[in-house]
Amino acid sequence: MQAVHTAFLLGTGLFWTAAYVLLIRTGLRERTFGMPVVAFATNFSWEFMFSFVRPPSGVMQGINIVWFCFDLAIGYTVVRFGRAEFPYLPDRLFLPALAVLIALAYPGMNYASEQFDEGVGAITAFGSNLAMSGMFLAMLAARRSTRGQSPGIAVTKLVGTACASLALLTDPDGAPRYDSALMHYLYIGCFVLDLAYVYAVVAARRAERTSRAAEIPAQGALQH
Repeated sequence: MQAVHTAFLLGTGLFWTAAYVLLIRTGLRERTFGMPVVAFATNFSWEFMFSFVRPPSGVMQGINIVWFCFDLAIGYTVVRFGRAEFPYLPDRLFLPALAVLIALAYPGMNYASEQFDEGVGAITAFGSNLAMSGMFLAMLAARRSTRGQSPGIAVTKLVGTACASLALLTDPDGAPRYDSALMHYLYIGCFVLDLAYVYAVVAARRAERTSRAAEIPAQGALQH
């Protein structure tokens, strides 16, 4: 069981790292950010906390530190390109608003971890992940395009979070904390929303390709 648990931990690290790389690459290429801003703030806070303040033992500390470094790169895309995504917000308020958001996210994650999880990061990780999964769907709907997003991001996020769920369920030292009704709700909720996001991104990308293909003959007809 320990070997299976370790394999799922490594799968979590591998697939979420791939998701981060794709988020950064796509954001830089398309000059936007790929992770919703509130999700970035909670993710950044969680990974700082469990990399440096209350690091776990074993392989997960190293994985968390790697993820935190990727968060910094994602944060660059938010700072560099984020103003354009919020045209109703004055430019001078964007960075202060982002700073306030992160300042609110960190103590919230800390207090929730202490209150509900004895300072461990499982409930806050999956609670924020469930919210993040909903935010990705909301961002896709709000942008009305796959700008900053891709099927690869959606699939690696789905598989990485599924591996994290299975890692906790196979943790020899985790029962009954990780086998509770709340945790099962979070595991299933994340999986369902992530699966919906994969479907939505693939469908949206297919519709965009169809729309572009229809525009090319129309442009050619206008030229003639």
